[in-house]
Amino acid sequence: MYNILKLNKIAAIGTDRLGENYNCVDECDAPEGILVRSASMHDMELPESLLAVARAGAGVNNIPLDKCAELGICVFNTPGANANAVKELVICGLLLASRKVAQGIEWANTLKDDPNNLKTVEKGKSKFVGPEIKGKTLGVVGLGAIGVLVANAARALGMQVIGYDPYLSVNAALNLSRHVVTVNSLDELYAKSDYVSLHLPLNDGTRGMVNAETLAKMKDGVRILNFARDGLVVSSDIIAALESGKMAAYVTDFATNDLLGVDGVVAIPHLGASTPESEDNCAVMAADQIKDYLENGNIKNSVNFPNISMPRSGDVRFCVYHKNAPNMISSLLAIIGGNVENMENKSRGDYAYTIIDVTKPVGSADALEAVDGVIRVREL
Repeated sequence: MYNILKLNKIAAIGTDRLGENYNCVDECDAPEGILVRSASMHDMELPESLLAVARAGAGVNNIPLDKCAELGICVFNTPGANANAVKELVICGLLLASRKVAQGIEWANTLKDDPNNLKTVEKGKSKFVGPEIKGKTLGVVGLGAIGVLVANAARALGMQVIGYDPYLSVNAALNLSRHVVTVNSLDELYAKSDYVSLHLPLNDGTRGMVNAETLAKMKDGVRILNFARDGLVVSSDIIAALESGKMAAYVTDFATNDLLGVDGVVAIPHLGASTPESEDNCAVMAADQIKDYLENGNIKNSVNFPNISMPRSGDVRFCVYHKNAPNMISSLLAIIGGNVENMENKSRGDYAYTIIDVTKPVGSADALEAVDGVIRVREL
């Protein structure tokens, strides 16, 4: 029986897939797995029993990835599961950035007790005039699952679209409309775009990437959309750009206190993935990934372990998480003995993961854990 701790509400369509051999609970002292959405794990004491964490969503800023790697805890996310939901809200954001719809609705609500409200509306609506998006240029920074959908949808709405992603995958490239032009530098994208939409993770290389210096490279009156992570922008520089007229609007899914009430800011309360379809998709993917890892040692969509999968064969499967060090494989095989039916090894930075299927092994998981550089061993 595997104990799975839920740190957030996870859709039953996902947890039901785990089956009778799983105990999914809201409280547990020794879980083998954790299912989480937005709850922060940075101050959490990670139990020795913990083998895997599955994030029902794409971002993993709420999980201590380095600490998990050091302890041999595999962390998964669910890329693409909420992509359509976020894409739809981004398209909504494009319109909100242009047409001042949110500001207009807010003003209209103040006219409730005005006996001549319709006449007042006709006189005052000019304050909320905004351009159409058709024919304008959208720059998409990051062409992952969400960015590709946004780019394609914007093309369908009649926009010119340019994209930037130095790590563009083959799969993403195949799904990208042939009418989307990719560029080799952010400076080129900034210079050509009427709208800029951010779709990339938050890390040391992207933190504060939209700042006074990069804003100066953009068109006057640029409209920026951020449905990725709030830390990608320097809020004080955004406010200054709005006040000077350099920026016409900033639409964000992160209602941080410093931006609330600022003229030109449309702050949405993190609704990007808040659809029942998205929550179901994320729950299903997270449950399937953690189940396959716990039962078979296979890894798909990990953010701190190498991705590796192998069909079962032999009598015993050893799953070894270890340092990416010379002669490690030969040391492991010398201890296991028996006939190796199949083996797979992959590395990720300083760490590596090896699956070995063996017929009638001689050594045990305890003997493997004694090897210098081995962090964790599971015998399945």
